[in-house]
Amino acid sequence: MCLLCHRAPIPEERFQGDLAPDLAGVGARLSPEEIRARIADPRRANPDTFMPAYFSTQDLVRVAPAYRGKTLFTEQQLEDVVAYLATLK
Repeated sequence: MCLLCHRAPIPEERFQGDLAPDLAGVGARLSPEEIRARIADPRRANPDTFMPAYFSTQDLVRVAPAYRGKTLFTEQQLEDVVAYLATLK
């Protein structure tokens, strides 16, 4: 999902986005807690972001009925992504 908008140091992935910040070095720029917060609900850091809130169900718009009240990531998925991104020093 991340690579739809972000670039990352994953050379085997040919198609990477350029709409959002490059993820190279994100683990050096942000703590795991900051990374988690930005993935869980990026609106806290930037109210005008177009990045989805992957672990929030509050104040969302245009959510299909089948997905209302559900997060995009499970808690384990969120922690897995945070752990990976934290390694990108």
